[in-house]
Amino acid sequence: AAGTVPRRRPPASDMGRGLGLLLLPLALLAAPARAEGGSAAEEEVQIEVVHLPEACSPKSKKGDLLNAHYDGFLASDGSKFYCSRTQNEGHPKWFVLGVGQVIKGLDIAMMNMCPGEKRKVTIPPSLAYGQQGYAQGKIPPNATLIFEIELYAVRKGPRSVEAFNQIDKDGDKKLSELEISQYLKEEFARDGKKRHPSAHDEILADIFKKNDHDGDGFISAKEYNVYQHDEL
Repeated sequence: AAGTVPRRRPPASDMGRGLGLLLLPLALLAAPARAEGGSAAEEEVQIEVVHLPEACSPKSKKGDLLNAHYDGFLASDGSKFYCSRTQNEGHPKWFVLGVGQVIKGLDIAMMNMCPGEKRKVTIPPSLAYGQQGYAQGKIPPNATLIFEIELYAVRKGPRSVEAFNQIDKDGDKKLSELEISQYLKEEFARDGKKRHPSAHDEILADIFKKNDHDGDGFISAKEYNVYQHDEL
């Protein structure tokens, strides 16, 4: 069925702020299949700007949190295989740009895009689903895809320098258990959701398990900044 290509949508209250539980592994969104076959060097994404607003700021970059609607079509016959407006009660999709949460072609196609901009993009198979195709999404092998995209919002995404500095109260460029614990308390208070009393400790433990790679009891700037889109 249509509606399988970009991603299922995380709760708007968390993703809308761009900081909600930003240290969690972002497994809310399952990455689609990687392209196989073809040479990206030989094929490029073709971008047609359909509408460009007078005020074009901020422009999207790797690591930003984007909110957009898009329709996907097969270039071969023009048939529609995806429509974000028919998913999740018609809400636009939230995703982090440039980190593989969508197909490579869309990550490329939505760079340097501003809120309110509309694009029509053509993505070759090597930057989409390649020789395998994606049967679940009704995308045949070696399919060139066309997307019509409307971008609504560009926000600082999870794992940004600003987010790190917000948590790093003492400015030592590493996040302690106390700092992250306080951050979680503030986030929980802000969103007002009811949680079991044990949720805080479980989430805190999970954060360190998944992010404290050297086991020193701190999450360093390098361990935190997994997207490598900013320099700390």
